[in-house]
Amino acid sequence: MELNQENNQVRLCGTMAGAPRWSHRAGGQDFWCFPLEVERLSGSRDILNIVLRPSLLAAAEAEERPRLLVSGELRSFNNRRGEGAKLVLTVLARELSLTDEPDDNFVSLTGTLCKAPNVRVTPLGRDICDLLVAVNRRGGRSDYLPCICWGSRAREASRWTVGTQVRLEGRFQSREYLKPGENGFIQRTAYEVSAARIEAL
Repeated sequence: MELNQENNQVRLCGTMAGAPRWSHRAGGQDFWCFPLEVERLSGSRDILNIVLRPSLLAAAEAEERPRLLVSGELRSFNNRRGEGAKLVLTVLARELSLTDEPDDNFVSLTGTLCKAPNVRVTPLGRDICDLLVAVNRRGGRSDYLPCICWGSRAREASRWTVGTQVRLEGRFQSREYLKPGENGFIQRTAYEVSAARIEAL
């Protein structure tokens, strides 16, 4: 098993929001997934997909809606099936245990900007900057992770260029949006990292 990488760390405390189901097979091993519900300080909730080896599921089998502590890393893959999002983000769990800790959502990433920053202004007049950060894995692969930052951080990030090394801390979040389709609008879920702290290295 690969060890956690210092440049990609996730720690979540929340409640299992659905039964585990088979996800995929890779490297001769089966992987399962389940949704984890994590409450924000505002009271809204993020529903985040956790992927894990079946050996970790034993910790969650004793209770109907177990509260879990999940440690791992963010992963991305390209969805080529033509359904849903093109870039799919999940948390690959390295450790999982029962917990009575309050909900928590912490992400730490170090990577490289692989797309020019896109700064815009929300309808309420707040600056927001979209970033795509490539985070290296062991084995020569990378995860491509959409990130956002706000306010003065957004204005600073808008001046960075492709290839800039960045370090950030924040939370992994989900949000609903409507996408135009042939027969009207389709509800989709987007996943991104909202950066509370971000700096160029």
